[in-house]
Amino acid sequence: MEHTPNYKIAIVGLGYVGLPLAELFLERGNTVYGIDADERKIDMLQKRQSYLSDYNKNDIRKLFKQNSFHVGSSYEVIEKADVIIYCVPTPLDEHHQPDLKYVTGAAQSSLPYLRRGQLVVLESSTFPGTSEEKLKPILESTGLHIGKDIFLAYSPERIDPGSKWELPQIPKVVGGLTAACTAYAQEVYGSVFDRVVVVSSPRVAEMTKLLENCQRFINISFMNSLLKMCEELDIDLWEAIEAAGTKPFGFTKYYPGPGIGGHCIPVDPLYLLWKAREHHMELPFIELSHQVNEGMPGYIVERISKSLQPKQLKESSILVIGVTYKKDVNDMRESVSIPIMELLQQSGAKVAFFDPYVKALNIGSTLLQATPLTARNMKNFDCTLILTDHSNLPYELLIAHTPIVIDTRNATGKIANRKNVILL
Repeated sequence: MEHTPNYKIAIVGLGYVGLPLAELFLERGNTVYGIDADERKIDMLQKRQSYLSDYNKNDIRKLFKQNSFHVGSSYEVIEKADVIIYCVPTPLDEHHQPDLKYVTGAAQSSLPYLRRGQLVVLESSTFPGTSEEKLKPILESTGLHIGKDIFLAYSPERIDPGSKWELPQIPKVVGGLTAACTAYAQEVYGSVFDRVVVVSSPRVAEMTKLLENCQRFINISFMNSLLKMCEELDIDLWEAIEAAGTKPFGFTKYYPGPGIGGHCIPVDPLYLLWKAREHHMELPFIELSHQVNEGMPGYIVERISKSLQPKQLKESSILVIGVTYKKDVNDMRESVSIPIMELLQQSGAKVAFFDPYVKALNIGSTLLQATPLTARNMKNFDCTLILTDHSNLPYELLIAHTPIVIDTRNATGKIANRKNVILL
């Protein structure tokens, strides 16, 4: 049997990307040092508690079973590591431009503890050129040279929270700044992933991630554009999509929704758009898709107002079902539910919510506690608005006890009697 090398891995960022990656390296017999600036996460891990919907307490306990998982907020442990992997946020700033403060901050914090022979990998979604233009100068400020003393690569995360995909089954793309960098990254990831896809440079690997998410961004936004037309034509777009999906070639199903949320799809295309403009180029498909996406909350509120007539929105009470950005996860990043609920509140409507993964929510200056889903409670609302289609919610109960159900996810599609459902 071929011997699998054991590594000491430092993972910076223990969120939806970093923690599953730590679990995978631990399962294959490696030592993992987890670093996170969020003391709450560190405290919960040390107490063997979970902050991610994909993990329960037993899952967290298993991470520490072999005494090879060490967590904290200090970067000192990097000195012990063979490999340092950055899994930190890459949000947009207030001008919709890339905000790399977490990436550059992690790199700067690592500097005192870097040594010869280490591999540094960035997994965070970012624009092409980040590894070479931003990380390389920081790392080489130590006097260590990339490709000779220390090694640098980019490998985009492809984790899909709440899905059935096992992490090692998802092919791992890697691209290093030099052939030696690529070979090192291929060796490390090849020890835990079933397949490693080698590309010629970090720029190609960075572009790969953006390409994957731009495709989804554009196609979902296109479906949202069709949604408005189908309303005028009295066509069920969901039915048309399912019918088109029976074609065995040349068609991939994308679905409309209240907007696009999460840490990748609404953000990554704007990273690419920013990079294009830096080179005096435009990407009109992304610009138009962004406009459509940004307009969806207003469209949803407009449809609610229309559905409640002759009652005015300011006289109405709305129960929002599902506030996380996607089904069956507790992730609120870029969730479209927030701007929709804020618009409803600004219109004078009384807004409440239920989500099995969220107990309380700040909407504007108001802290909302989740409303229990009981028949008595639901009768107090004029409308139920389904924004996230979590599994195992009592959709039949919603239909039975609220006058109007506005369904933006086709969550009620398999229920026979849904005369009071408006499908968006």
